[in-house]
Amino acid sequence: MGWPEIGDLSVCSSREAVRHLVDQAYPGDNTQRLAVYAGQLWAFRQGVQPGDLIVMPLKTKPGYLAFGRCTGGYAYDSSALSDRRHFLAVDWQPEPVSRAVLRDDLLAMVNGAMTVFSPSRNHAAARLEAVAAGGADPGVGVPMPIASPLPSPSSADVAVADPPQVPTLDAIRDRVRARIVEDFGQHKLTHLVADVLTALGFVCEVSPAGPDQGIDIRAGRGPLGLDAPIIVEVKSEPTAVGALVMRGLHSAMSKNNAPQGLLVAMGGITAPAKKEFESLRTIIQVWDAEALLDQLFATYPLLPDPTKAALPLKQVWVLDDDTEA
Repeated sequence: MGWPEIGDLSVCSSREAVRHLVDQAYPGDNTQRLAVYAGQLWAFRQGVQPGDLIVMPLKTKPGYLAFGRCTGGYAYDSSALSDRRHFLAVDWQPEPVSRAVLRDDLLAMVNGAMTVFSPSRNHAAARLEAVAAGGADPGVGVPMPIASPLPSPSSADVAVADPPQVPTLDAIRDRVRARIVEDFGQHKLTHLVADVLTALGFVCEVSPAGPDQGIDIRAGRGPLGLDAPIIVEVKSEPTAVGALVMRGLHSAMSKNNAPQGLLVAMGGITAPAKKEFESLRTIIQVWDAEALLDQLFATYPLLPDPTKAALPLKQVWVLDDDTEA
């Protein structure tokens, strides 16, 4: 993690010792901010233990989370890049997980305004364990198959829990994504995708609910909707879909003489499906939840009124301080 101004924390045996380093590194800074820094650094130094679940939002892949297990204690490398000198050994899962699997309240906790913290409300730990095991967030009130772990005596005094939430652009996207996952399941999502495609200039024919032989939407351009036909398969589940779905779409394209296909998968696609996609990317496009959100925001003013009523959004303009001269 960061805090390059802070040296090796291995020499610190208490939170007070960490606070002393923080005060030296940031003289005259806000007292409350320094206390928060010290709490997070001490939690990273002493609170995280081997076997603990680690969840990290990915800046390199917006809309996704990395899950892993801590495999070693705190260490420091003075020769590393400034944001990697303080580190813990983690065995990361090979594939990131779409934020679409998390319910609204858990997403809000993940977006907390701290680098290091341990969420504690609403059975957060057990729910994140369920997601790490390959499932979706079971939500609040659902019987939990995994008990929320109690903090050990050695770490109970170093946990940093439930930081304040901030209204970032990522948090706004999370709320819209969660609403789509919760309110536009199965065939409702198909109709939402058809509305977006219609706003993009396609003529769409939506298959009726039920078995669809890999065809949820037939789309095309031109007055009859027959130009450049597209076969669309829509998967509303928040977990990643596999290679069989990709193959099924490709087969449906061949049977219907469609040169192009679109797979809309809210949870993205698995690694085997990505391998299939590499050889099909010239004829098949994949929209995960993030791509669908981009298209939704771009076309929202053109969507039909019933759709906008079911997913009410309001545009707000803010000053981008990062671009000020």
